[in-house]
Amino acid sequence: MKRFVFCLMAFKISILNAQNDSSKIIYSAYAEIYYSFDFLQPANRQKPDFIYNHKRHNEININLLLAKAAYSNKNTRANVALMAGTYAQYNLSNEPNWAQLINEANIGIKLAKNYNLWVDAGVLPSHIGFETVFSADCFTLTRSIVAENSPYFETGAKLSYTTKNNKLNLTFLLLNGWQKIGKQLGVSKPSIGVQLMYKPVQNFVLNYSNFLGSLIQSNINTQRQYHNLYAQYDANKKLSIIIGLDIGNDKNTVIYNSTWLAPIAQLKYNVKQNITVACRAEYFNDAKETISSTNLGNGFKVFGVSGNINYKITPKIFCSFEAKNYTSATAIFNSSLNNFSVTSALQVKL
Repeated sequence: MKRFVFCLMAFKISILNAQNDSSKIIYSAYAEIYYSFDFLQPANRQKPDFIYNHKRHNEININLLLAKAAYSNKNTRANVALMAGTYAQYNLSNEPNWAQLINEANIGIKLAKNYNLWVDAGVLPSHIGFETVFSADCFTLTRSIVAENSPYFETGAKLSYTTKNNKLNLTFLLLNGWQKIGKQLGVSKPSIGVQLMYKPVQNFVLNYSNFLGSLIQSNINTQRQYHNLYAQYDANKKLSIIIGLDIGNDKNTVIYNSTWLAPIAQLKYNVKQNITVACRAEYFNDAKETISSTNLGNGFKVFGVSGNINYKITPKIFCSFEAKNYTSATAIFNSSLNNFSVTSALQVKL
């Protein structure tokens, strides 16, 4: 925590020294304190291996503590966000210690005066999926299995173009790899990605994102292809629906070929101005256990359902409660077919 505070102060001082026009700099912060109880009561107080958010069982903890500064003018933009919490501890455990503080660090330059064409480089938010690490911005308190096992961030450069009517956004990316700040040893070529987001009308979004690149698995160079498709429809001021499908495939020179898929549906309903309820149904089928190993050899096939209640205390303070159950085809949850948990959280968004 001391390291996080020191880096935050150093960054703020450097920004103030570099830019006297503070009106172009927006500071923001986010904090999420949670308590989660897993009814299987794991001895190590950790949720299953495929979970990275709200990881700790039966203790009050910080999932994410984040401070961000964003600078922008007509032709340039930059973002730096530093973080701490159990999300950073578990999701970035394979990164160097210094990198575990970084949530975002990127610079962008506008390439054309009359077109919304930008190039951005650095540590960027992921272009895959509709869920982020910020629970206050999602329908549900916890993340889905597919969100936990696909990138939350990526490092590289992206070229993006948005049409003048804001209906279509096209992005092409060159990346260091699959959720990596530094490129893996043994991987020489960059990974690539594409995102197409289409908004034909104000209340409907259709998105396709993909990833193609190399990664090292068990000292073997593997080619990964990943496809993410989702649609979000805001039926009215009260009801919103998201439906998605992710498909991944890994191949390598040892004639290893594995495909996994994950359909998902989420629904949110605004009961009152400050109260919403939400539910999620999801399925993750990874027959060859590429993403999550069960140590049983029968494949990772999990169906999950959750129900949420979210209450807005003030415009900047939220509290949420979620009940969630996983059901597996084999007894992967401490010799059980089911894993039921409850999670509550207080979120502050400044």
